[in-house]
Amino acid sequence: MTITKKDIILKIANDTGIKQIDVKRVVQQMLDGITLSLAKGETVELRNFGIFKVKARRARTGRNPRTGEEVPVPPKKVAIFKPGLIMKRDVK
Repeated sequence: MTITKKDIILKIANDTGIKQIDVKRVVQQMLDGITLSLAKGETVELRNFGIFKVKARRARTGRNPRTGEEVPVPPKKVAIFKPGLIMKRDVK
């Protein structure tokens, strides 16, 4: 089963009695803040949930699966997530 952002917003709105539009605004602001911080190269730590950070991947040589030809893959940065202790404990 997949949980979407809309599902999260509906659950929070139902549990708290806050209007969906207000919950949506807060959730989107939080996600935008995480994205902006990662774009700046900052680490985002949400205690007991996990850590989002940017990792640099070095350049390498890949292979085209159709032709078998070697292709250069440029270096890039990727966002990674490391779960916190509570999440590790609860997700088994």
